[in-house]
Amino acid sequence: MQVAGLARSTFYYQCQAILRTEQQSDMELKIRVVYDKHKGRYGYRRITAALCRSLAEPVNHKCVQRLMQKMGLRALIRAKKRFRHVTGMSDVHVPNILQRDFFAGAPNQKWVTDVTEFNVQGQKLYLSACMDLYNGEVIAHRMAKRPVFDLVSDTLREGLHNLGSACVM
Repeated sequence: MQVAGLARSTFYYQCQAILRTEQQSDMELKIRVVYDKHKGRYGYRRITAALCRSLAEPVNHKCVQRLMQKMGLRALIRAKKRFRHVTGMSDVHVPNILQRDFFAGAPNQKWVTDVTEFNVQGQKLYLSACMDLYNGEVIAHRMAKRPVFDLVSDTLREGLHNLGSACVM
């Protein structure tokens, strides 16, 4: 029997839609609590994992992602710290001998060195290389797990040792 001229399925569809919006607003509140608890550092994946741990029923990551986009929540991405200043160690004034003249007229007149950080399988490795400015040839290189002064000094020693063995030939 139709009272309002609507199909019976329409009535039950609307009942389910109202229930879904109530559940959705409840889920938005839970997402907001986890997001604020972790100071906005959690994205949808970590929020989904936190909700699955705290709730008895599993939560779909696509639902969390959609609701976060609807609420305008995004995870904050922290900038990596690239340089640490050690007080007292690097405060010494070093004279600028090259004066930005990176051209060498003959081999072994000007050498430069640098330390580069690499991320290999989640682990940091540091490469120290010594280069001759005459032809851009890498004279020596070393790798280590920590960027300490011995890494650079050992690289220079290896370069001097290679220079000595090259003169013998």
